[in-house]
Amino acid sequence: MSASLILAAGAIAALVPLGVVARESVDVATATPRFWIALVVAAAGSMGGAVLQQFDGWQTGLGPALSLAIATTVAVFAVVAAFDRSARRLAPMLTVYLVALGVLAVVWQQAPGRPLRSAVFPAWLLIHIAVALVAYGLLTVAAVASGGVVLQERALRRKRPTNFTRRLPAIADGERIQTRLLVAVEILLGVTLATGVVVNRAEGLGWLPIDHKTVLSILAFVVIAGLLLLHSRFGLSGRRGARYGLIAYLLVTLAYPGVKFVTDVLMARGG
Repeated sequence: MSASLILAAGAIAALVPLGVVARESVDVATATPRFWIALVVAAAGSMGGAVLQQFDGWQTGLGPALSLAIATTVAVFAVVAAFDRSARRLAPMLTVYLVALGVLAVVWQQAPGRPLRSAVFPAWLLIHIAVALVAYGLLTVAAVASGGVVLQERALRRKRPTNFTRRLPAIADGERIQTRLLVAVEILLGVTLATGVVVNRAEGLGWLPIDHKTVLSILAFVVIAGLLLLHSRFGLSGRRGARYGLIAYLLVTLAYPGVKFVTDVLMARGG
């Protein structure tokens, strides 16, 4: 087994304690020491594994990209959980989703990435990558909050709440978390697009390339802007608002991991 596979599998293992604590606790919002210890282990383990995968040079494959996305999401969630008690209730649902992503990261760990044009990363490119990762991490947490709203509304309509939905934030709290995070995501997506212009201009590639990644990112920016506008003007909420948030997440996921899957996995197999 290669070192990258071991690191990716270790990152999944680091998430398990958080999932166990979130599942066992009736109210993770109380944030017991066990919760914080499990969250620190998840953040340190996933980030350590993702960073070590890049130790011998920047890895552009799908597996390492997913590992970085998972690590950033856990770190972002830790910050959000520290300031928002209700957001801590997202831990059960977020952990399940991140473990699923981690399994995909292990499966596609050996998929070759596209070669880098340069072995040296200028500061502006590092800023572009860092901002994009944080934006994706925030959007992932916002999407989980959106999914929680959908599940809570469905359970309320059927009058059959489950142990899982009882652990999630209330509908009003889920909508608030989603909206606040989407505001931050919109700002960071704008910065990502702006730094993308700088990256392309510095490499002599024009302003923004008309490719899948750029088009889908711009569409996500427009969808989030529309959702925030509708929410502020007309009070758009509930499942409809949550679905817009999930659509934005889908667009950004297709823009980066999705494009990587096509270019690094499907096209590589076809070749």
